Amino acid sequence: MTATKGLEGIVATTSSISSIIDGVLTYRGINIDELAEHATFEEVAYLLWYGKLPTQSELDGLLGRLDAYAAVPDPVIKQIKLYPKDTNSMAALRTAVSSLALYDTEANDMSTEANLNKAIKLQAQLSTIVAAFARIREGKEPIAPKKGVSIAHNFLYMLNGQDPEEVAVKALDQALVLHADHELNASTFAARVTVATLSDIYSGVTSAIGALKGPLHGGANEAVMVMLEEIGSADNVESVITDKLANKEKIMGFGHRVYKNGDPRAKHLQRMSQELGKLTGNLNLYEMSIKIEELVTGQKGLKPNVDFYSASVYTTLGIPRDLFTPIFAISRLSGWTAHILEQYENNRLIRPRAEYTGPVSQSYVPIEER
Repeated sequence: MTATKGLEGIVATTSSISSIIDGVLTYRGINIDELAEHATFEEVAYLLWYGKLPTQSELDGLLGRLDAYAAVPDPVIKQIKLYPKDTNSMAALRTAVSSLALYDTEANDMSTEANLNKAIKLQAQLSTIVAAFARIREGKEPIAPKKGVSIAHNFLYMLNGQDPEEVAVKALDQALVLHADHELNASTFAARVTVATLSDIYSGVTSAIGALKGPLHGGANEAVMVMLEEIGSADNVESVITDKLANKEKIMGFGHRVYKNGDPRAKHLQRMSQELGKLTGNLNLYEMSIKIEELVTGQKGLKPNVDFYSASVYTTLGIPRDLFTPIFAISRLSGWTAHILEQYENNRLIRPRAEYTGPVSQSYVPIEER
C-alpha cells in the first residue's frame, strides 16, 4: 500500500449529486452558471435532494415545509443564551445543531422519508440558529422567522429586524446557490464517513460543521476579509500584496485543488460585489479585490476561488465577518444532506487503511528496566 497525502487524486466513492469535470461544476448535470443566473436556492436544494428541478407545485410544497420548520425549539434558544459571549460562531452552530437532535422525535428514525424530512427541517432551522446567535451575543432578542419569504430574505430579516432590499436578497441567494455543493469536499466527506456507520443525520451534519470550521475549508472567506481590512484601501494594495508575495505568504482566496483554470463560481460573486458596491456608493472593497486579483494572478498565475469575492459581498451586505462561515454552512447543508441521503441508499462503512511508518520489531521492556 502507498499513501496519498490528503487523499489527493483518490476516487473514494460514486455520486450523482455534483461533478467537477474539466473545470466545470454541475449540480445533477446542470451547469453552475445556469443555476447561479436563473435558479433560487430553494430550487437548488430541491434539485440536490430529489435529483430534478421542482415543478411550481413541488416548489410550493417545499417552501411550505421550510416555513413550517423554521422555528427552533425554545430549549435550543435558551441554550444559545448560555454560550459565552466570545464563543466562536462555528462552535456555537456545531453545538446547537447537535442539540436539535434531542428535540426531534424522528432523530433516530432511519427511514428514507424521515431522513428527507430531517434534511428539510435542518435546512429551515440553520439560518434561524445563526441569526439568533448573532443577535443574542449583542444582547438582543432573536427575531422569529417570517412566513412566505425565501431563506435568504429570512436570514437578513432575522439578523437585522427589517425586510432587506431586493438586491441584497438576490446577492445572498446567489451566494447560497454557488456554495450549495462541491463534490467530495472535506466537510461532505466527513458527513459521509459519519453516517456510513449508520449514525443519524444530525451526527453527520455536526461532523460536517466541525470540518467546515477549519480555516483551510470554510474559514477562507473570513481570512480574505481580514486581509482586506489590513490593506484598508486600493492605494495600499500593491505594496502590501507585493510584500506578502515576496515573503511567500499565502494569499487567501486564491487557487483551488480541483480547479486549474479558475473557480467557475468566482465570476458571479465578483459581479455581485461590484453591483452591491455601486448600490451602497462604496466600491472600496471591490476595487481592492480587483487589484489584488490582478497582482496575484499576474505574478503567481493563481486565480480567485469562491471565497475571495464572497468576503466583499457579505461585508457589503452588513454581515459580520465571523458569520461568513456559518452562512457557508447554511448553503452547504443542502449538499451535505443530499450526500448523507445518497450514502444511506447504498451504504458501506468507510474504513480506509494507513501506510505504517513507525518503528518495527520492537519488544516490551519492563518498567524497571527502562
